[in-house]
Amino acid sequence: MPVITLALLLLPGTAAAHGLLDGHLHLSERVPLLLSALLLGAAWLLYVMGCRKVRPHGRETLWMHLAMIITVLAVFGPIDDWAETSTSLHMVQHMLFMIVIAPLWALARPLPQWRAVLGGWMAPVSNPILRSGRYPVALAMLHGAMIWVWHTPSLYMLALENTWWHAIEHACFLFSAWLFWWSCLRANPRQVPHALMAILLTLMHTGLLGALLTFGNAPFYGESRDLADQQLAGLLMWVPGSLVYLAAAGWISWRWLTRIWRRQGENAGTTP
Repeated sequence: MPVITLALLLLPGTAAAHGLLDGHLHLSERVPLLLSALLLGAAWLLYVMGCRKVRPHGRETLWMHLAMIITVLAVFGPIDDWAETSTSLHMVQHMLFMIVIAPLWALARPLPQWRAVLGGWMAPVSNPILRSGRYPVALAMLHGAMIWVWHTPSLYMLALENTWWHAIEHACFLFSAWLFWWSCLRANPRQVPHALMAILLTLMHTGLLGALLTFGNAPFYGESRDLADQQLAGLLMWVPGSLVYLAAAGWISWRWLTRIWRRQGENAGTTP
């Protein structure tokens, strides 16, 4: 089903909107789009193959398929075209990457399935990812750097004008956000305080960026951009983003307290 879904989403009707089959698009501009589609399709197919060898737990399969479908729609759907002229829709695309797709990937935990298919070829990638999960605050700083760097006016416009840089921008958001959410949502009890600090740090600096966009009195990304549209983009980053980070912090805290209460109950039950 995921392979069929991906194929349908990449049919000419959808692909042409993004430029994959646009005859007016130069080959050098079409290549990064094709590479993105191939990488996404390969990752999805390898996951489905890996599920036959390593059975996912709970709803991990649902989270993975949902994340991949949203990724295809965000990258190759019409929203990517709209984002070229609308700052608010561009922000919607970025928020889908950072607070929807990335946490779903973290909850899906696809590394065991990929390693089951790729074997030792996956180790150079999976081992550093697993080790980096011990440092939520460091990964939050990395993710924050990606957010601020790609929202500077020069790089923001560069990504809009060049498909190669556009693909790199998307990869930076998705990969850094995945690492961030992986380290926070999968934190063990000893790492929970660090995970909460990482989420608080991300909540603060993304709220600051959203406020700057909201209260700016001039368009940051070209005079042709509508100021009201930029202000809406700031609100989208500020309000929905903050709610997601607060919800994640609450969920992590609840799991942490539940474990403590369960342990206390077990200790009380074994005490004579």
